[in-house]
Amino acid sequence: MRELYPEIEPYRTHRIAVDEIHDLYVEECGNPDGLPVVFLHGGPGAGLSAYHRRFFDPERYRIVLFDQRGAGKSTPHAELRNNTTWHLVADIETIREHLGIERWVVFGGSWGSTLALAYAQQHPERTIGLVLRGIFLARPPELRWFNELDGGAAWIFPERWATYESHIPMEERDNMIEAYWRRLDSDDEAVRLAAAQAWGYWEGGSTTLLHDPAEPGNFEDPQVALSVARAEAHYFRHGMFLEPDQLLRDVERIRRIPATIVHGRYDIICPVKSAHDLASAWPEADFHIVLAGHSAADPAIVDVLVSATDALADRYC
Repeated sequence: MRELYPEIEPYRTHRIAVDEIHDLYVEECGNPDGLPVVFLHGGPGAGLSAYHRRFFDPERYRIVLFDQRGAGKSTPHAELRNNTTWHLVADIETIREHLGIERWVVFGGSWGSTLALAYAQQHPERTIGLVLRGIFLARPPELRWFNELDGGAAWIFPERWATYESHIPMEERDNMIEAYWRRLDSDDEAVRLAAAQAWGYWEGGSTTLLHDPAEPGNFEDPQVALSVARAEAHYFRHGMFLEPDQLLRDVERIRRIPATIVHGRYDIICPVKSAHDLASAWPEADFHIVLAGHSAADPAIVDVLVSATDALADRYC
């Protein structure tokens, strides 16, 4: 099985102002003359991790990574004004133009897969390959699946859901996203942080194939937990700023772009039906269901992702 490439450091970083509010952190790694690829992190709001650089051969790729609005090293932290899917799609284009890149590979997992599809469908002429993991199509049943008691995930991880639910009074539990949003948008910092940590316990502990109900699951840095929870609640309550079934409807725009889709059979955050539906609408894509959960670090998922990026480098380099 393929493994991640060795750890690397950026050879250049940038700060790019994309409007009067937001300033993005962007880094470049690998070979400055290599095949350009842009990495789209999950969340929204999660930001970059060092291991994200390692899905690509640093000898053959010019690896571009950035923290999306309000996440990671981008500023202001956890800011949700001017923060929608379409702002982020525009940001990807701004980064591409700023770096003088004509066309590139687009790589995204979980929310990053949603954003990658939205970007590619808007800019197919700029996209020469897609590598997608943990598919999330942002349809209403997918939002209910993980965020409401009758959705499904709560029936699989009942111990963890009980803790998540206990943070919200009984009379507000008919709409957990809105209940959490009221706390995450509170003027009281302690209220915001407590809600963010409860949100992180539910989501962060649900990513792996082997589930431990005692695993805390919180994002280690409270500020990361806050940016993730605020951004996700903001996006969820607005349907990810997409029309229902939009990403499936517009597959025709990207049908001829080489693409790999990989999904864990036992992914509880993003159920495999989403990937199956995408692959059914897009039979030209190379589709893999593997023995894994949601995490991009699962060995079976790493194997497919690295094989896919190597294949694109073989094709274009």
